[in-house]
Amino acid sequence: MAEPMQERPDPYLWLEDVEGEEALAWVRAHNDITKAALCDAAFDADKRALYEISTRPDNIPFITRRRGRLYNFWQDADHVRGLWRRTTMDDYLKAEPSWETVLDIDALASAEGEDWVWKGCGTLEPEQRYGLVSLSRGGADAVELREFDLIEKRFIENGFALPEAKGGATWLDRDRLLVSTTLGEEAATASGYPRTIRLWQRGSDFERAPVLFQGEFDDIYISASVDREPGYERVFYRRQITFEEGISYLAQDEGDPLLIDLPRDARFDVEKDWLIVKLKSEWALPERTYPADALLAISFSRFMAGDRRFEMLFEPGPRRVLSGFWWTKSRLVLTVLDNLASQIWLGMPGEPWHLERLQGLPDTASVHAMSLDAGQLERTDEFLLSISSFVEPTKLVLVTEDREIEVLKEAPAAFDASGLEVTRHEAVSVDGESIPYYQIGPKDQQEPRPTVLYGYGGFSVSMTPGYLGGIGKTWLERGNVWVVANIRGGGEFGAAWHKAGMREGKRLSHDDFAAIAQDLVRRGVTTEKQLAAYGGSNGGLLVGNMLTRYPERFGAIWCTVPLLDMRRYTRLLAGPSWVAEYGDPERPEDWAYMAGFSAYQNLEERRPYPPVLLVTSRRDDRVHPGHARKMAARLEALKQPVFFYEPDDGGHGAANKEQAAFLSALGLSFLRKTLGG
Repeated sequence: MAEPMQERPDPYLWLEDVEGEEALAWVRAHNDITKAALCDAAFDADKRALYEISTRPDNIPFITRRRGRLYNFWQDADHVRGLWRRTTMDDYLKAEPSWETVLDIDALASAEGEDWVWKGCGTLEPEQRYGLVSLSRGGADAVELREFDLIEKRFIENGFALPEAKGGATWLDRDRLLVSTTLGEEAATASGYPRTIRLWQRGSDFERAPVLFQGEFDDIYISASVDREPGYERVFYRRQITFEEGISYLAQDEGDPLLIDLPRDARFDVEKDWLIVKLKSEWALPERTYPADALLAISFSRFMAGDRRFEMLFEPGPRRVLSGFWWTKSRLVLTVLDNLASQIWLGMPGEPWHLERLQGLPDTASVHAMSLDAGQLERTDEFLLSISSFVEPTKLVLVTEDREIEVLKEAPAAFDASGLEVTRHEAVSVDGESIPYYQIGPKDQQEPRPTVLYGYGGFSVSMTPGYLGGIGKTWLERGNVWVVANIRGGGEFGAAWHKAGMREGKRLSHDDFAAIAQDLVRRGVTTEKQLAAYGGSNGGLLVGNMLTRYPERFGAIWCTVPLLDMRRYTRLLAGPSWVAEYGDPERPEDWAYMAGFSAYQNLEERRPYPPVLLVTSRRDDRVHPGHARKMAARLEALKQPVFFYEPDDGGHGAANKEQAAFLSALGLSFLRKTLGG
C-alpha cells in the first residue's frame, strides 16, 4: 500500500506555492465562492454577536506585574490590533480601571503601513524599563524585534533591532543579548527554527556576533535562558532534538558547557539549588526506578556532582497526573488532573519537602495557575488562577502569600446557561479502551439535536473545560449540543495516554474519536446526519481522517489549519519538528503505518463524503496552507461538496478578534446549512 502512494504523482503540487500567482488566483476564487454561499444574514448576526462578546469592555483584562504596575494587552472594537497598557492594583480592582497606554499597535500599524500583530515584550530586570517587543506580520510565527523604553513609551532610536525571522532574544545585561534566530547563513534547522545562540553586543553588527552554542541541522530548535537569581546567576542552553526530546547544558565562563544528564524526554526546572524533574518515561537508577509522570527533586549542585538520590514529590496514579509545575518566590506550584478534575498543590522546599493542597477551589471547574510577576527578581509568593467551566464565566483569582483566595475579576455571562447541563460519558474504542468525553447541551433532551464533536488528540494537549462564551450564544442557546473528546494522544491521563496516540497509535486516536461519534448516536444525542466533526491543526488531521475513514458517521466536517498530506508534511515549513508525533514518511517502516492516516492520499473516487469546510491562512508559517488547498482541490475534482477559505493574514490562528469572529461565524453558517443547526 505504501509504495504506490509514494510514487503517485500529485497534480496539485502547484498549490504549495504560497505566494504563486496561479495559486493565489485559485484561493481568491474559492474564497469568493465560499463567502457567497455562507455569508448570509444569519452569518452577519453570528459574527456581530461573537465580536461583541469578545470585545466587551467588562471582559477580564488578564495581567502581568512589572515594578508594581499591572500590564495588560487589550483588543476591542476601537482597538482591533490592540493596546499594551498598564495600571495599579488599586485601580485594577475598580469596576472601570483607568489605564495608561504604553504602546498602541493600531497606531503603529497605521503609521508604518504594516499588518502588525502583537507577540509580547521581554523586559530587562531588575529595572524592567527596557524591553524587546516582538511584532508579527499578519500573525505569523516569525517576528521582528525592537528595543522599547517602557518609561518614555517609545522605541529606542538605534537600539537593538532584528528583522523578521523565527526565534527571539533574551537579555544578558543592558548592552548584551543572547539571540536565537534564523537570520544568517546556516542559522536555521531543517524545521525552520533557530540553530544557534549568538552573543550580540550593543552597537555591533549582528552578522558578526559570535556563536556561543550551535545545534545540529536536524535538531528542532536551539534556545537559551538566563537565571538571574542572586548567588545563582547562570545561563542554560537547550537543544530540542525532537518535539519530545532535548538535551540541556549549563554554560561555563571558560570551556564547553556542562551536560545536564537527564532523560531526554524529561522536563525540568532549576530554582536556586533545586533541580525539579518531571518524567515522561520510566527512569531506572541504581537507587530505584521512578515511574513515568513522577515529579522528582534534588540539589542541583549535588546532581551535577553525580548524586542521583531524588525525593519524589508527586507519584502518579490511575487517571491522576501532574499537568504542570512552576515556581513562585519560594514555593513550587503544581497543577494536578485527578480524573480530569483540577487541583492546585503547593510544595515547600526542605529535607524533606512539604506539600499541601490549596483549599477553597471548586470541584467541577478547570483551574489554570499563572504567574503574576513578569520578572524573576521581584517575584512574591502571590500568583493567579483562572477558573472556568463550560457554562460558568471565567474568574480571575489572586492567591495571596497567606494562601487566601481573592476574586479579582469575573467575566460577564455571554449566554443563558439555565437550560443547559454538562455531563461526562465514556465510549468504548476499537481496542476496548474507555474514552471520556464532555457533553454540553439541553437538560432533559428529548430528541436528537445538531451536535459538534470537537477534539485534538496530539502532543500531550489536554482538553479541559473552558467557558464556551461565543459558542454558547450562537450554538448552545439554540438547543444544540457541543461535545469535547478526551482521546488518546492528549495529556489528560499522562505520558501513556499521549504515547498511545502517537506514531503507530495515531490511527487509534482517530478511532477513539469515531467511537465517541458512534456513542452519541447510540445514546440518541444526535444522528449521523446531524453530527459534525471539528478540529484544527493536529485536530485538522483528526477530522480529515473522519472524512476519509468514517464518512458515514458524520454529516459535516469543519477542518481548520490542518495537516492532511502526511506524505509531504516534513518538506513543508515546520513539518520536520513533528516527526516524533507522526513518524517520518521518508522511512519506509514509518510510511507503512502513516499511509493509513494521510487523509489527502486516502480520498477515494466514487465514495460519498459529507460536506467539508476547509480553512487555512496564507500567513501560517507553521502548518503549510498547501495541506488545505490541495485537499479542497482534490475533493472538488471528485465532485464532492467542499468549501474553502483562506484569509491573507492570521498565522496559525486568527490575527485579531475581528478575524476570529468572522472565521467562527463562517463555520457556524456552514453547520447551519449542513446540519440544520
